[in-house]
Amino acid sequence: MIELDINKINKELRHQTPDQIIEWALGLSDNRIVTTSFGVYSAILLSKMSKHDKDIKVIWCDTLYNQPSTYAHAEDLIKTYQLNIKKYQSVKSKAEIDATIGVPSVEDDNHEAFSELVKLEPFRRALKETNPDLWFTNIRVRQTELRSKKDILSYSKDGILKISPFYWCTDADLDNYLIKNNLPKNSDYFDPIKALQNRECGIHLQ
Repeated sequence: MIELDINKINKELRHQTPDQIIEWALGLSDNRIVTTSFGVYSAILLSKMSKHDKDIKVIWCDTLYNQPSTYAHAEDLIKTYQLNIKKYQSVKSKAEIDATIGVPSVEDDNHEAFSELVKLEPFRRALKETNPDLWFTNIRVRQTELRSKKDILSYSKDGILKISPFYWCTDADLDNYLIKNNLPKNSDYFDPIKALQNRECGIHLQ
């Protein structure tokens, strides 16, 4: 565990650019990952991280239930930035899941089991196998109640230092960034675990 006074450092990083935040964090350890769902603004963090560390392990927990457009978006970014992708999936096939619990709504008693099967267990497996010191992520303030209580730096429950370079950016900020840098937006991204925009998918509870 990298022990830092993150309250103090978050104040110092508050007005730094994402590039400056990333550069500072990369100096802490070579043992690092970046996570992605290939969601709406995924091109921003992935293009930025590939610029600073082209070999960083990119963890993708594919739920098997992404939209075709998301798989196309993922393929495009993986190819464009030659991402060092580490893909994790459920130990059960999509056919097995469909035949047993299907895709339950958030109100369904099976939703918790579905979440565990298609996202949480694969993600815990990814963390166990990579055992990172640093975890770059794209969580931002105002996304969910939990995320609004975080900051640029936070710790996972296992003591991994999480870095969110775009934490204080708004959707408008990121939309402008996409336009300025000619990056693609995955506008119709849908996460069956999260289902609603203000819900957590569970990964950031880890």
